[in-house]
Amino acid sequence: MLVGVVQMCSGEDREGNLAKAERFISIAAQQGCKLVVLPEHFSFRGKDTQLRAYAESIPDGPVSQWARNLAQKLKIWLLAGTIPERDGEKIYNTSMLINPEGHIIARYRKIHLFDAVIHGAVYKESAVFSPGHTPCAVETPLGKLGLSICFDIRFPELYVTLTRMGAEILLVPASFALYTGKDHWEPLLRARAIENQAYVVASNQVGESPEKKLSLGRSAIIDPWGVAIAQASDVETVIWAEVDVQYLRNIRSTYPFMQARNWTI
Repeated sequence: MLVGVVQMCSGEDREGNLAKAERFISIAAQQGCKLVVLPEHFSFRGKDTQLRAYAESIPDGPVSQWARNLAQKLKIWLLAGTIPERDGEKIYNTSMLINPEGHIIARYRKIHLFDAVIHGAVYKESAVFSPGHTPCAVETPLGKLGLSICFDIRFPELYVTLTRMGAEILLVPASFALYTGKDHWEPLLRARAIENQAYVVASNQVGESPEKKLSLGRSAIIDPWGVAIAQASDVETVIWAEVDVQYLRNIRSTYPFMQARNWTI
């Protein structure tokens, strides 16, 4: 099956972001992609106060409804990168997996929040978001999908957990910083693919945010052997590649590394 990945530079214009995302998703659908993945914060990147203002309930908020309607219209599976989800007094950085009937069949709240200072730029997700606590792997006709978000990629134990839950395709919407990403992004994606013998489908932001923070781009689809079978350059675009779950299962059968893991150490 073909899987599509949208790479975009989202800003403060939410309606403009959604229109742009829809154009790219439609291109992927026209190419025959059965699953399309959007990046982290695809609908809005801006000030923390604005993020709070745009936080919505799922499944009834405006961006949730937009994503559900689009998946149904195009008859695709859609991973709606992340949106700020409001649940009572808390806000989560949440991705939604939507089926071709427009139903949200899974949601994942980002577990690992990124708090760091990089070349003077302050990143403090915990100032807005509460962390999630529950790994999410979901059975679909496409294969079993494991959900994760951006900074999660640095924590291999999460992906081992997802693989033990049966995940075959690991989805990584991101807004990965340029300075660290130029050296770390692709090695991390390839490592997660190799050590779990899984496809890694990673959709990243690219370019400068309204807060003057730079994202790397270089969205990619990595196969279970650790080979990049599609990769974006440094522009807004959509890429796609063939994801063959039977190929993955053959690798796991021929090289049963997961079975050799010693869980007592």
